[in-house]
Amino acid sequence: MPICEIDPWRTQYFENVPCPGDVLIPTEDSDAWAWNPSYRWVYDKLAVALSQGLDAAPHGVPPSKYPVFSKPIYNLKGMGVGSRQLDTEADYADAYQPGHFWSPLLGGDHVSSDVAVVAGEPQWWRHARGIASGNGTFDYWEITDAAAPAVEDWCGQWCRRNLAGYTGLINLETIGGRIIEVHLRFADQWPDLYGGRPWVEALVHLYEKKQWEFDDSRRRTGYSVVLFMPHGPRYKHPPIAMQADIAGMPGISSLQITFHEDRSPDHHAMPPGGFRVAIVNCWDRAAGNAARDRLRSYFSA
Repeated sequence: MPICEIDPWRTQYFENVPCPGDVLIPTEDSDAWAWNPSYRWVYDKLAVALSQGLDAAPHGVPPSKYPVFSKPIYNLKGMGVGSRQLDTEADYADAYQPGHFWSPLLGGDHVSSDVAVVAGEPQWWRHARGIASGNGTFDYWEITDAAAPAVEDWCGQWCRRNLAGYTGLINLETIGGRIIEVHLRFADQWPDLYGGRPWVEALVHLYEKKQWEFDDSRRRTGYSVVLFMPHGPRYKHPPIAMQADIAGMPGISSLQITFHEDRSPDHHAMPPGGFRVAIVNCWDRAAGNAARDRLRSYFSA
């Protein structure tokens, strides 16, 4: 098991790839922070803003102009919790609390990018765009096969300046090409859409040999379709036969049932807009929507 994965619905992507026992590959920010002491500063979101020359400061230093965006400086679990737009001095006074900072209110595309880095030099990029459905939930993610020059140019230079000795995967969240968050790990929701087993083998090779070797000539756009249900009920997993049938539908790559049925719903970290029960990774979004509809009918019953 090469990936240190705590979510059982995602071990399907990694469990059949061999890996030396001393190679540690994180999927959780807490592990990434502990295992990369020289680079853990990137979880300081104020430091990341300042490293890009953005006008930013901790609460206690008032903004010179509005609007700005306010959020916690550190928040490894639920990175967006406590974030809000501030339009006036009154908003700033109301939102003021220790451990938070403000930065410019950025505009443009919000992109999540996974990057394979060797000694600070980006070797491989994949970009995803989330389509929000309200109150912290997403309808689906599009994992595009296209490049994103605005992201890759700015963030590539940032990596060379700030991660010169780092080798591994990183995840960058950007708005309008400017970095808002850095994670010393990758998005473990869709490795199958990156290339499946060959991609995971390249991932292990990167952490073991400090080299990136992956034939990405057959990349194609994929989708990660998300199903949220109302908060409150204690949901049960669909029967294994039903899960296998859905995962085997044409155009479907994989199915994740994303909760622990033996735990109380209150013990799951979920957005206010809904309780996430399933993710369907697919190559055809219409097929993904059809699979989601089947799952919705099951959970509604």
